[in-house]
Amino acid sequence: VRLVESGGDSVQPGGSLKLSCAASGFSFHNFIINWWRRERPGKGRELVATINYDGSQITYEFSVRGRFTASRDNEERTSYLLMNSLEPGDSAHYYCNAVRGLDDYWGQGTQVIVSS
Repeated sequence: VRLVESGGDSVQPGGSLKLSCAASGFSFHNFIINWWRRERPGKGRELVATINYDGSQITYEFSVRGRFTASRDNEERTSYLLMNSLEPGDSAHYYCNAVRGLDDYWGQGTQVIVSS
């Protein structure tokens, strides 16, 4: 089982990034996908977006609504998080997480820094 995030970078406020989460080793289409972020070690994770099995239902944390778009491609076994109008407060380590019942898989995350 593997989840690998990529796409993190350092950008200026107002910029955009697209994160990817590539899955392998499990039946991706049967799992709900969550995107989380953690501002710094020791601080709790914040749930950013949740995508249902086929991508038809997506929910967002309030502060990212209208700026972030989560999606998934079950054929490619990949989930995406498109982040527009980035703000310094979006700086964090971003993780994807696949959940089905008691099966709960995590990637290592990718770092996003928003700074002028």
